[in-house]
Amino acid sequence: MMLGGTALFGCGESVVKLLARHYDTAQIVWGRYLFHAIVFMAIFARTGIAAQMRSARPWLQLSRSAILLLGTLLFFSALRYLPLADAVAINFFAPLLVTAFSIPILKEQVGIRRWIAILVGFAGVMVIVRPGLGVMHWAAALPLGTAVCYALYQVLTRIAGRSDHARTSLFWSAAVGTVVMSFLVPFRWTAPDAAGWLMMAATGCLFGLGHYLLIKGLERAPASVLSPFIYSQLIWAVTLGLLVFGDFPDGYSILGALIVTGSGLYVWHRETRRTR
Repeated sequence: MMLGGTALFGCGESVVKLLARHYDTAQIVWGRYLFHAIVFMAIFARTGIAAQMRSARPWLQLSRSAILLLGTLLFFSALRYLPLADAVAINFFAPLLVTAFSIPILKEQVGIRRWIAILVGFAGVMVIVRPGLGVMHWAAALPLGTAVCYALYQVLTRIAGRSDHARTSLFWSAAVGTVVMSFLVPFRWTAPDAAGWLMMAATGCLFGLGHYLLIKGLERAPASVLSPFIYSQLIWAVTLGLLVFGDFPDGYSILGALIVTGSGLYVWHRETRRTR
């Protein structure tokens, strides 16, 4: 389920990059959230939509959903300018930031080894971006902002999970994104053709089903077991980037991606040992 979910994310990101050739980012994000909400209602209609709306901490759900929306806007904007694999690799700094943010927010303790791994992971991001050398596009800063947003989102989702079901969090994420972008999209609207509508529907279905698979996977196995499989998304990013867009990361981008991935896996390893 985790591998399937990450594969759907990779396909969804490829469709977003194709849409970015013809449509504004706000319109693409709107389509992603609208059709994601439709997928959500189709999947959970039997259990009652009203039941999924109820939250013990609505302001927390609103905050985490707004942060996710901001991260989505930044990442979709990055896909307009960057190769798919580079954007995904930089965004993989998020799991390391989750560890860093868990200290002030979740009051967790992080040892010196994990702090070193976080710093090494950031060095890997810098290898990909190469600031000051004029090699990477300025938009490389966007997925780094996405990583910050996604890390905060995951930490707040952990807190929300103490009182709300995962389906409730999924509902709020889809609902907030759809409502906010519905107010913004008229100002950036370009009338889509049939292919445009189909591709926007595809983004919502791919991301919506991807999130659903991740949730179902996490219901069946601990996060500490499943977390490493998230990095399989990089394989899809490289493969689809090459097949669809003709992009292949250079040596520095591959090295940086390996550093970030290795650092993330080391942090996962240390947290798993600590839990045991």
